[in-house]
Amino acid sequence: MEGLINYVETQFIEKKDFPEISSGDTITVFYDIREGDKVRTQFFKGVIIKIKGTGLTKTFTIRKMSGNIGVERIFPINLPAIQKIEINSKGKVRQSKIYYFKKLTGKKAKIREK
Repeated sequence: MEGLINYVETQFIEKKDFPEISSGDTITVFYDIREGDKVRTQFFKGVIIKIKGTGLTKTFTIRKMSGNIGVERIFPINLPAIQKIEINSKGKVRQSKIYYFKKLTGKKAKIREK
């Protein structure tokens, strides 16, 4: 079964070159939004709180604060709508999934840079 999955991934899924990302990094993702027949590029800037999966099926979750409300978005690494990923800063965290980050506010919500 794994051989079949690997075959489909290598033959049919187009691999894009994105920088190496990890939990705690602050990144900006530029992706396309389709509205009727128009296409526009929108960006989402936030902190990576989780990376799930391996290879071409990897997904990452980004969290940003919009006013006082936290907004999370999950992006598959192979989403055709993603134009580019920019790393704004590399963060130093001790856990791979930083769910505790959701509860923090103010100065406590700062992530140290590498």
